[in-house]
Amino acid sequence: MKVAALQMQPAGSAAANLARISEAARSAAAFGAKLLVTPEMGVTGYAIWDDIPRLAQGRDGPMIQSITEISRTYDIAIAAGFPERDGETIYNAAVFAQPDGTCTFYRKCHLFGPLENKAYTRASALSPVIEYAGIKLAMLICYDVEFPEMVRSLALAGAELLLVPTALPRGTPAAHVAQMMLPARAFENHVFIIYADLCGSENGTSYQGDSVIAGPDGSIFARAGATETLLLTVIDPKNPGYTALDPYLTDRRPTLYRL
Repeated sequence: MKVAALQMQPAGSAAANLARISEAARSAAAFGAKLLVTPEMGVTGYAIWDDIPRLAQGRDGPMIQSITEISRTYDIAIAAGFPERDGETIYNAAVFAQPDGTCTFYRKCHLFGPLENKAYTRASALSPVIEYAGIKLAMLICYDVEFPEMVRSLALAGAELLLVPTALPRGTPAAHVAQMMLPARAFENHVFIIYADLCGSENGTSYQGDSVIAGPDGSIFARAGATETLLLTVIDPKNPGYTALDPYLTDRRPTLYRL
C-alpha cells in the first residue's frame, strides 16, 4: 500500500490548516496513496494554549466533519490531530477517518510538559487496533511513542503499522527521537511507523521536522528535513523478508520483567 506523511507549517487558523491537509490529501491520492498521516494538533495548530478551550470540539463537530469529507472526496484515509472536547474535559486527540465515513479516535496518554498537562486531560486507554486495506494499524500521539511499553503493547495486540501525529519541539533531544529512536522502535517491534511532525515555528515554538516512515527492519523508507514536505512510499507488512527478523515478540519472557 502506498502511504503518505505530511510535514506542515501550522497556519493561523483551523480553516487554513484544513485547506493545507486537503491539498496534501489531493496530492497524495493523485500519486496513488491510500493513507495520509498529518501532525499532532495539525487541524488547529499546536502552540495555541490560550485558545484550546475555545477551539476544542466534540467528535461530531465541524473539524471532524471536514476531515471526513476530505477523506471521502479524495478516497484516502487520514489521521489528523485535534483538540477533543468531551463535556468539560479536553483531550489531545487524533482521528483516523476512512473514505467510507468510518472514524476511529485515540486520546494521548502521555502528556509532555507543564503546558500540555495544564491544557489537556491524560487519557488511559490504548488505541484500538483496526484493519484498513488489509493492514492492522493503531495510533499514538508524539510523546506516547517515546515509551517502549506503548509500542510493544500495540505490537502484541497485532498492530503492523503505527500512525504517529507529532509536534516535536526543535532541539538535540528531539533530533535523537526522530533520527534514532523511531527506527529503533520500529525494529524492536517489527512494525511500520509513520511519524508526521510540524515544522517551522508557531507562537514562539520551533518544530524539529524530521518526519519519518520507518520499517520493521529499522530501515528508513522516507525522511523529511526541516521544511514542509509530503513523504510518499510503499509499505508491505506481509513482505516475507520480515519473517526472518529476530522474533522479539515470541521470544519474550514477561515473567522475568515487569513493565
